[in-house]
Amino acid sequence: MEQEQRLHGDWAEDWVRDYGEQPPPPPPRGSGPDLAPLFAIAEALRRGLPRDLQSQFTSLLREILLTLRSLIDWYLDRLDRAERAPEVEDIPID
Repeated sequence: MEQEQRLHGDWAEDWVRDYGEQPPPPPPRGSGPDLAPLFAIAEALRRGLPRDLQSQFTSLLREILLTLRSLIDWYLDRLDRAERAPEVEDIPID
């Protein structure tokens, strides 16, 4: 619980810095999908690997999560942009 409060505090500070206003409250617990089984599977896979491969697997998971975050950011940026009007060129007909 303490770590969750610390993480929310860091997020809130970033929000105030970026947007200049107080952030919305965090969503209530249980309002989204339960990702605990997914994390349990990833942890079981990591522990099943030899010790020298565990750190590489952890790095791989980190890269996958960073890639997923980048894709979400890209998609959200696309949603925020105004739609561009199609470029139309008048071609004279003789």
